[in-house]
Formats: sequence, structure tokens, C-alpha cells
Amino acid sequence: MKIICPTCGKVYDIPDERLPEKKNFSFPCPACEGMIPVALVQAADGKEAAVSKIPERELLKGEALKKQILRKITALPAMPQTVMKARGIMSSESSSFKELAGVLETDQAIASKLLKLSNSAYYGMRGKISSIQHASVVLGLKTLKEIIMLAGSSSMLAGNLDGYGLDPGDLWQHSLGVAFGAKLIASKKCPELAEDAFVAGLIHDCGKLVLDGPILERKALFTSMMASGDQSFLKAEKTVLGFDHPEIAYALCKNWNVPDSLTCAIRYHHAPIRSQGDKMTLIVHLADALAMMSGLGAGIDGMAYEMDPQAMTLLGFQEEDIPEIMEQMVESVTKITDQPA
Repeated sequence: MKIICPTCGKVYDIPDERLPEKKNFSFPCPACEGMIPVALVQAADGKEAAVSKIPERELLKGEALKKQILRKITALPAMPQTVMKARGIMSSESSSFKELAGVLETDQAIASKLLKLSNSAYYGMRGKISSIQHASVVLGLKTLKEIIMLAGSSSMLAGNLDGYGLDPGDLWQHSLGVAFGAKLIASKKCPELAEDAFVAGLIHDCGKLVLDGPILERKALFTSMMASGDQSFLKAEKTVLGFDHPEIAYALCKNWNVPDSLTCAIRYHHAPIRSQGDKMTLIVHLADALAMMSGLGAGIDGMAYEMDPQAMTLLGFQEEDIPEIMEQMVESVTKITDQPA
């Protein structure tokens, strides 16, 4: 279970077996030495969740909470440096496969994930890619750039998010679905946006990584608001916190130096009409909605998901086009994760 220090904001992931049997307890924070009061509460899914036992009236909200979160964002690690260096090399016309392989091989975690993904059923090379340089030559730079982003974000997105009701792998599965869906939608209507749409779809929900702690602290409030079943989790975020996860995702992406063409889509992926008709935003929004409808890592956030009815019209899609897109999206996720259908 994740437990958050109310003093310094440090998050601790403590195995269930190490938690005491009593419902209320405290322990000193190793980071700031302050005491962390904890209570075990029952979540909407029936599982127990650990939350910092702080009176609701003392929890920050609105601009005060946002400022605290934004301060923490600047202290978060950027997207793996290996990924950024690799993308920089690939954007240079004078770069070579050997130079690219040399950078990737300095990070064994990224390198091993890259090889695993390269050999997945999705890219049709199962068991055929033996090295980074081999992958560079066989798959080509465009495909390799896609795989590098997958390898760099997999660990970041693979954990559990108790606040959002997401088990390990749920956010990763959903992010994959949106990435592949966005790429597919863009390929049909705006081919020049396909590559960037994939990246925007992959990291569109990164704000949840930052907000999971504050949401978990306010679990009782969120559970109460969602009990009626007539509002989205996004609206609950705005009501309880004073802002939502796309807003924080935008700030996080700015910290990562993500291009503006992508950050607009990430900021407004739940409200594409506010993007002034930006095609990338419409694409990511539609892909996100279809991933939710397909059941790909929905979590609590998937309840009462609101899709903008204008999105399909503005992109030139009809209702009869949707089943095929959803089928291909799910098939792509299944192949890249090597899970049986």
C-alpha cells in the first residue's frame, strides 16, 4: 500500500504483510523525521487502502495544494536521460545506428525492455532481434523511436495507483491503448500527426502519477462523491482538489520539455473543445474514450467517462467506424504485451 508523509509529501510503498493489524498507527518518516499518522480504510472496491490520517479540514485545496504539487514536480526525475539522448540522436541527419546503439546500451534497463518490445508480436519480429544495433537496422529509425518511448515509459506507468483504483499494469495497459488508438486514428485522417499522436497518447495520463497521493489522502471524500454514480471522477478531482489530472499532466510535461504540439493535447484530452479545434487533441480524446469503452485499464476514472460528441464529427468518423478501431486497439495492446487474447 502507498502511504504519504503529510509533512514532506514523500510516498512509501509498504508491502501489505508489513502493515500492523490495527486500523490506526503512526511511524516516523525516514525523509523528514516527522510522524506519519495512518488509518486503514475500505475503498469502493472492497479492498483496504492506507491513507494519512489527517483531518479533512487540514488538507490543502485549490491554489495552495496546486503550488505544493508544482513544487514537487520540479524535483521529479525527467523522462529517462537515455531516452532523451536517443531521440536527439535520431533527430540529427548525421547520426548513425552505431551511435544510437551505443547510447541505448549504456542503460541496461532500457536496453532490455527495448529488446523485449522489439521481439513482441506487434512488430512481427518475435525472437528475431538479438541486439540494439540489429533492431536499429531491421526496424528502422521511425519504428525504433516508437519503441524507445515505450521502453522509457513502461516502468513509470506500470505501478499501481491506489487513489485511482488502478492495479499494477492497469495504467500502462490504458496508456498503450490510447497510444495505439491515437496512432491509428491519426493514420486514417491526419497521417502527418501519427508519430506525435502516439507519444501524446502514451503519456496523456501522467498527471495521475502525481495526483495519486493527494487523492489517496482524501479517499473518503472521493468515495462519498462517487457513491451517487452520476458524475465523472474528473469532476470529483475539480471539486475536491480544485484542479484535475490533465492540468497537472500539462505542468509535468512542461518540466520534461515535451513539445507544445503534444502538451496541448495532454492538457485538453478531456475537453477537446477548449483546444480551439486542435486535431491532435481531438485524436487523443477520441482514443482515450475508445480505450475506456474497450475496458483497457479504466479504473475508477473510467466511471461516467464523458466523450465529446463533436470529436468524431470533427475528425470525420462515423459510428460504424468505431468497432474496427477498438478491435485493432485491443489487438495491438495484446500483441505488444504478449498476453493471450
